[in-house]
Amino acid sequence: MTTSAWIIALLGAGLAGWVDAVIGGGGLLLIPILMAVAPQLSYATVLACNKVAGFSGTSSAAVLMVRKTRPPGSILARAIPLALVSSGVGAGLAGLVAKDTMRPIVFVLMVAVGLFVAFRPNFGVGQSRPWSEIPRRRHVLALCGVALIAFYDGIFGPGTGMFLIMVVTAVLSQDFVRSAALAKVVNASTNLGALIVFIIGGHVWWTLGLALAVANVGGALLGARTVLGGGVKLVRWALLIVVVIMAIYLSLQQVGVV
Repeated sequence: MTTSAWIIALLGAGLAGWVDAVIGGGGLLLIPILMAVAPQLSYATVLACNKVAGFSGTSSAAVLMVRKTRPPGSILARAIPLALVSSGVGAGLAGLVAKDTMRPIVFVLMVAVGLFVAFRPNFGVGQSRPWSEIPRRRHVLALCGVALIAFYDGIFGPGTGMFLIMVVTAVLSQDFVRSAALAKVVNASTNLGALIVFIIGGHVWWTLGLALAVANVGGALLGARTVLGGGVKLVRWALLIVVVIMAIYLSLQQVGVV
């Protein structure tokens, strides 16, 4: 890679880390950038390096946001291994699912989420329900949602962070900031599951992956502070923007433009 290619890749990793921390979807930025500046790399190596960066950045953002929002340890203790295993299973079955079949389904779900949030201005922006007052059945339902979305992340992926935020907000009656914190924890676990698969397959170029990770962590920490400082309204608008961008991106992929 040339010096200019390294600079662009690192800047892209930093920006992707910020986007991932705010709402998710940083891979939609970093993967095309890496493919453009380093066309000699295999697609598997690009995905693997993206996961090294994504896991590092998402984990750092998760630590910072969890310290501020303090979700119960019992939820984290159940959600983390569940997400790790579910994403691993999804990754193992990814080759059996046609991406052209998944895109229209995810497109419809994203548009539905966007319309719901747009027409429910109070959703996710009110006061969070105390953790101790949430019925056990809601905890179980939320964990089922985590398992399903983690499996989806392993098998396809786009919009994982957004779907996690919606599930936590709707099922556990939390505001968008607290939901984003839990989403980061789960997303870090799903990234780790995929990364383990890439490491076993020998696809990681560690020099590039670790360099991207450093830049991604910097962007992620800045993004986490942006969320904590901007509050629930920032996350709400970021979610709506991501819905529009991802819907356009999936549509272009479906017709073969990107």
